[in-house]
Amino acid sequence: MTTTLSPWKMWPLLLLSFLFAQSSSAQLNESSILGEWTSPKKDSRILIYKNGNTYEGKILWGTGGPETDVKNPKAELRSRKLVGTVILTGFKYDGGLSWVDGEIYDPREGKTYSCKMKLKSNQTLSIRGYVGISLFGRSETWTRP
Repeated sequence: MTTTLSPWKMWPLLLLSFLFAQSSSAQLNESSILGEWTSPKKDSRILIYKNGNTYEGKILWGTGGPETDVKNPKAELRSRKLVGTVILTGFKYDGGLSWVDGEIYDPREGKTYSCKMKLKSNQTLSIRGYVGISLFGRSETWTRP
């Protein structure tokens, strides 16, 4: 014997589902990006913080490679330690769950790229570095430790 619920009996369940979905997304806001994030390979951790009206990020530990910035295009910076180096700069919150108009420095390549970040959940952050337009780039997903 099969039982079916009439639409009138299902509406409380649908209403609760809708409210739960709304409250989950409402918890994510401008400050949700702040804090520590781990790289996809789990070989480094980055701290994202607010600096004035923009967001920045620096390496807290690990680098996934050499300890110094050996690939930096500026010879005077090649001996600096990577831990503590600011690699995310100039990000602005766009009013949604994205931070845009920033740059990311990749110490593995010694290059700086335009970048945007999008919070997928409280635990996952999509980072997209690109040259020119976002179509020509690479994405990574960072996670909370």
